[in-house]
Amino acid sequence: MVMLKAENLHKYYGHLHVLKGISLTVNRGEIVCILGASGAGKSTLLHILGTLDTPSSGQVWLNGQELFRLSPSALAAFRNKHIGFVFQFHYLLPEFTALENVCIPGWIAGEKKAVVEDRARMLLETMGMRDRLHHKPGKLSGGEQQRVAVARALINQPDLVLADEPTGNLDSTHAFELHQLFHELKKQFQQTFIIATHNEALARLSDRQLLIRDGQLMPHLDEPSIVYTSH
Repeated sequence: MVMLKAENLHKYYGHLHVLKGISLTVNRGEIVCILGASGAGKSTLLHILGTLDTPSSGQVWLNGQELFRLSPSALAAFRNKHIGFVFQFHYLLPEFTALENVCIPGWIAGEKKAVVEDRARMLLETMGMRDRLHHKPGKLSGGEQQRVAVARALINQPDLVLADEPTGNLDSTHAFELHQLFHELKKQFQQTFIIATHNEALARLSDRQLLIRDGQLMPHLDEPSIVYTSH
């Protein structure tokens, strides 16, 4: 079942043409990796798919909702409810515990405090963080901080999680563990992920890989069967 659809996305920054007519679809429960070198446009694409940035032209639909026709306030509310984000830098608030950091998006959404805390605790325990709930980020390892960031992305039960170079600051062991965690979350929660990365070995653990080069989607050299569309 197609959950996300992007059609003919272009993005300009002044005279710089960053995205050049990208179209794609993502199915519910799929893990898709977007591969590409630095500057290829993968982060720009991810930010547009997540409505953190707007395309110069083109459109994105999530569950049939045409996202960029929403007002700014409606779009912000939609994003908080339906889309989760994991970044290379964890962006955890240092004065709050792991549990509190995970809870914050749920509290912003207006959910009952106890309900949010119960779900945050369940997510963190699922990720092996049972004994670290009340530790602040400064007392957590890089891998533990990234697990907290993943739990935070899942707290509002989003339809889609977007991860931008989520293993960029992790060593190879923790990077592999994080990708394995994504697969476990897919199985347990039927979660959909789009992951931007330059790590091809880890990308091969996903269901599908898309290669972006110079702002366009290309057929992956080693995966000729990959489904892709470009204009």
